[in-house]
Amino acid sequence: MNILQRKYPFQNDHSWLKDALLFSLIVFLLLFVLQPFGISSYTGNKFLFTLKFALITFVSFALFALLVFRPLQRRLKPWRIWHQALAILSLTLFIGFCNFLCIVPQVNGRSNLLPVFLLFLYWTLIVGSIVTAIAVGISYTRYLHRRLELLLDKKPEQQQHLWVTFHDTSVRGKDVQMPLNDFLYAEAKKNNVMLCYEHDGKVETQEIRSTLSALLAELNYENIIQCHRSFVVNINNITSAQGNSNGYQLKLGHCPHHVPVSRTYVPKLRSFVG
Repeated sequence: MNILQRKYPFQNDHSWLKDALLFSLIVFLLLFVLQPFGISSYTGNKFLFTLKFALITFVSFALFALLVFRPLQRRLKPWRIWHQALAILSLTLFIGFCNFLCIVPQVNGRSNLLPVFLLFLYWTLIVGSIVTAIAVGISYTRYLHRRLELLLDKKPEQQQHLWVTFHDTSVRGKDVQMPLNDFLYAEAKKNNVMLCYEHDGKVETQEIRSTLSALLAELNYENIIQCHRSFVVNINNITSAQGNSNGYQLKLGHCPHHVPVSRTYVPKLRSFVG
């Protein structure tokens, strides 16, 4: 239920046209190649017959997108994953109903209309549910990856000359100073914190006596966030991210190691990327 409540990105104003063409092509190929619903016994031109269903699918998709889908997106804010899933499933049912109306003249006898309609509804729900789950899952995962990629460009100009100090609380400890943009991540190691940063183009590490909570208190910058119970990262230095909404593996700067983003902290990371 938590996944269904997450915000879903708006479609591009012109994307419905591409999606309508794709849906029409899928319907045409399914009907022409598999020839279900008695199409295999049709004695006429099967190509033109199945093409008619593809055209009806395109018109149905366009009408639904322009008259229902887009107005709902403007009214319901934020647009969430369950909105998107329900809209796609409703669209699939609408397309199935419009295509059913197309074959009514070919049905022999009124008594056969209900069985044929129930068959249409049955297969539409099965196919529509699978298509909906796959389409929403793939689109949302790609959206998260695209939003994360926006972080690759980042290093705010106002932080380029900003230096920070990491305080070592041990008796003989020595504080560590560095430009904020050189800091990659910090990892908790028992009573110490290991700092990973770049210096003169090389990745270096250094342990200090401290805690992640103390480090976060000192680095009060919005781009420094905790992503795991043992890790704090500088999101300005993310160079790649692998995974999905349940967790990521982040690569920062030229560091060869990956930093995990645990499931608990995914919402926090997502709040920085939209």
